[in-house]
Amino acid sequence: MNETIKKDVLSTLSEVIDILKSKEEADILEMRKVSNHTIHNATIFQDEDSISTAILIYALSKVIERNFGEINFTRFLDLLSKARDLLERDKIPNYRSAIKSVFESISKLDKKAKLYVEEVINQAQIKKGSKLHEHGVSIGRAAEILGISQWELANYVGKTSLTDIEIIDAVDRVKFVRGLFS
Repeated sequence: MNETIKKDVLSTLSEVIDILKSKEEADILEMRKVSNHTIHNATIFQDEDSISTAILIYALSKVIERNFGEINFTRFLDLLSKARDLLERDKIPNYRSAIKSVFESISKLDKKAKLYVEEVINQAQIKKGSKLHEHGVSIGRAAEILGISQWELANYVGKTSLTDIEIIDAVDRVKFVRGLFS
């Protein structure tokens, strides 16, 4: 793992651990902002560790948001602290295994919610893929990094991109074009 990525993932895990320690519902919503930060490294290095961390944090925030009163914060604090400690000691395979354990714990929160959690993780992957694409990574490469289909990602990007287009009325467009030729 690249040293820059390692430092960023460690920082991100520490932030999430601090948020979970607070057990404040408002702070939990901040976790999505934290997960969006990790996308920066993913766009530069296109690595799986930054992506999996971002998805994990996003999925965890969604599950906590939906089931706030039923969450065992201690369990997630222990798992994330273990992952952070393993990464600090450069035990990368063990770190990745610990991250996988967190994903499994999210899936086991509620037997009925397993399908929902898998959908949340899938949607998180698609949203993160969209962010990667916004930063210049091709849809094919973003889908490959995240392990999702290009079709799912292209469908989502196609729907969301339309809202980002700035609409300029005809008079302003004509003024702009005339300004180019004067």
